[in-house]
Amino acid sequence: MTASPRSHPSSVPPPPPAGPLPFPWRFLAPLAAVVYSGVMARRNAAFDRGEGVVEFDRPVISVGNLTVGGTGKTPAVGWLIRLLGQEGRHPCIAMRGYGAAAGRSDEAMLHAETFPDVPVVAQPNRTEGLLDLFATPAGETVDTIVLDDGFQHRRIARCFDLVLIDARKDPWADHVLPRGWLREFPSALARAHAVLLTHAPDPAASQVRALRDRIAEIMPGPVACASHEWGTLRLRSGQTAPASWLRGKRVLACCAIGSPEVFLSHVRAAAGRDVEAMTLADHDPFDPSTVAKLLKRAQGFEAVVVTAKDWTKLGRTPPDAWPCEVAVPELELRFSDAEQALEAAILDAVDDFDARLEAELQAEQARDPDDRST
Repeated sequence: MTASPRSHPSSVPPPPPAGPLPFPWRFLAPLAAVVYSGVMARRNAAFDRGEGVVEFDRPVISVGNLTVGGTGKTPAVGWLIRLLGQEGRHPCIAMRGYGAAAGRSDEAMLHAETFPDVPVVAQPNRTEGLLDLFATPAGETVDTIVLDDGFQHRRIARCFDLVLIDARKDPWADHVLPRGWLREFPSALARAHAVLLTHAPDPAASQVRALRDRIAEIMPGPVACASHEWGTLRLRSGQTAPASWLRGKRVLACCAIGSPEVFLSHVRAAAGRDVEAMTLADHDPFDPSTVAKLLKRAQGFEAVVVTAKDWTKLGRTPPDAWPCEVAVPELELRFSDAEQALEAAILDAVDDFDARLEAELQAEQARDPDDRST
């Protein structure tokens, strides 16, 4: 007997709607997808030739995906930042900055709160933002660049591409935008160095095995498996509590993320009962009218549960405006297979880049020993 979504956070969600186009325009989706895929093919061919690509003098690691919507990049970036820190490196994070408010996106604010010593660049022109950062004292210490959502952002050369795939959603069964939700066909995995299957607590599951086999036909690097699990809850009152604190409470769950079904199933599992949900579009800014609606709906509940990303905006709400406690779960990436292989592949790529750069500098100095500029 399979577990229901209410009782198991990793259950398979219902299939998503066919593409982002609204119903009246959906008949145009197949033709639009052909045009889109042609544009992407020409764009990738130009990047393959090195046209418009900038290479920095420090290693670049990209964390990205094939699809629109959430695959769990933010926890994966956090895992990578911790890994690099353990190795004595000083990374920065560069991202597009979707849904930016007051100059910072919700994800950028979350990264900055989680890693206060890690510089975060959040702007559409990541190259320009990184150059601005490297001209500051904080940027001088940076020795590694992490691109958040960088698989399609090929204007910056990288030594390692990590691609995340939601193990519950077979990319070979989807279509490219706007007929489906793919940014690129799965064949794009040929330029990746590793894949992380998220929402995959059981690497022996038949769907996970099938995905790994298909990926291995395209990409010879490691294919790791992980799931997203809750750690402790941060409460609005400033205290922390285990997830069991929600058990039996009347809960309102609110989120503005790409894949809300996993968050909602976690809330149901922690509360041990059905919960009321308020879901908004990904990166919703939570303007005053939306916050007012949330506060009104929260009346009569014992707790409101929101994501850490959304709390970067909702946390500005005056504490006495909330009619009940607010709980923010700490999301953790827990590997179920191949974590060490993935770590080794990333660190080897970084070391290889450093060695190549050092060899190039030595060769340049040998050609012009009187040049002290290097």
